[in-house]
Amino acid sequence: MTIRLYDTSARQIRDFTPLVPGCVSIYLCGATVQAAPHIGHIRSGLNFDIMRRWFAYRGYDVTFIRNVTDIDDKIIAKSADQGRPWWAIGYDNERAFNDGYEALGCLPPSYEPRATGHITEMVEMMRGLIERGHAYEAHGNVYFDVRSFPGYLQLSNQELENLQQPSGAGETGKRDPRDFAMWKAAKPGEPSWETPWGRGRPGWHLECSAMAHKYLGSAFDIHGGGLDLVFPHHENEIAQAKAYGDDFASYWVHNAWVTMSGEKMSKSLGNSVLVSEMTKRWRPIVLRYYLGTPHYRSMIEYSEEALREAESAFARIEGFIQRVVEKAGKAGPVEPAAEVPAAFAEAMDDDLGVPQALAVIHTTVRQGNSALAADDKESAVARLAELRAMLGVLGLDPLETHWAGEAERGDDLHGVVDTLVRMVLQQREAARVRKDWATADAIRDQLNQSGLVIEDSPEGPRWTLGPR
Repeated sequence: MTIRLYDTSARQIRDFTPLVPGCVSIYLCGATVQAAPHIGHIRSGLNFDIMRRWFAYRGYDVTFIRNVTDIDDKIIAKSADQGRPWWAIGYDNERAFNDGYEALGCLPPSYEPRATGHITEMVEMMRGLIERGHAYEAHGNVYFDVRSFPGYLQLSNQELENLQQPSGAGETGKRDPRDFAMWKAAKPGEPSWETPWGRGRPGWHLECSAMAHKYLGSAFDIHGGGLDLVFPHHENEIAQAKAYGDDFASYWVHNAWVTMSGEKMSKSLGNSVLVSEMTKRWRPIVLRYYLGTPHYRSMIEYSEEALREAESAFARIEGFIQRVVEKAGKAGPVEPAAEVPAAFAEAMDDDLGVPQALAVIHTTVRQGNSALAADDKESAVARLAELRAMLGVLGLDPLETHWAGEAERGDDLHGVVDTLVRMVLQQREAARVRKDWATADAIRDQLNQSGLVIEDSPEGPRWTLGPR
């Protein structure tokens, strides 16, 4: 029952040992809210939602922090370009992110702190680092002295002599070009806060170090984020926190990207696919299946074809569920099993092996369909109970309350289509009665070409939407 995770800092899969028995604390770098989210952004939240669900299934009390970066250079630049207040841009996009997380079934975090609400904690951390000789003030900026911290760059496995630290405009007075800004001196017209070193605003890296310390203390279990954050963001977080005296994170877990034409999905590349648009074209539960079922450390190459394949695969799961629910009938709803199958648990314990766990799901569906074909209702119901337990862990159970609303949104249209399809099916049934098989088959083929799948059952013909 030991959960094992790939730890970026150790460069290997490690057994998970919590700092506090029975508890797990997770800090996830959340949204920088300069623009609405694309599916690459949401993938990170979704991957860690699955991690959180698995820890909860294994009996852990989970504290899950996902921050919001609501002030940075890009937000300020957008504010200037659009002539809108920086906080209005941040708020609108923060809501768009939360709408995306909710649409794809992510559980809300335990706490979701905003950077601008924690200036006091940042000032306190900078003061401590200056007193310890790890930071210094210059021209109203506060910089971290990277040479003062011997463990710098261990996470990203770089050599200090070869380092090129990203720097922003106005970062003057550095003792070493590789030092990074913790606090940036105020510029005319930009948002700023008062500190002992003058007015200014926080650097990106300082925000997360201070918020992780406030909500999870000096030591916590897991720090997560996208692979692109290893350097400079997470490397600089570690330097600040540990130089301040924190043990910080015990494990570093990073998810891979969603790519297009081999490149990381990015607003700057102009290849982003907004969540708000994708959920108009695809059912959110299908998007969750598409983004959540590859291994979290594997790249996902975006394509319409891959999404159609995900839709078809999930339709097979839903089709089995629908048939068993109908078969169970008056016996009442089939509740999830108390435990997932052992093979599923083994896969999830091994670095959240969702692809291997998904293979167990599809095997269960095949077994359930065989039971239905043999009119073995008891076995079919047992397989559905197992299936619901597994899908629940992945946030993909279509019978859960969250996804019920998705079906309800299409009820009106479904009713109209159902009436029309049943009229056609009555014509097909009449042809079958008079043994006009050619006409019956032709009607069925025409319905299939229209995107409908017709299945003959003991209760009569049934239709479902087929793959796109």
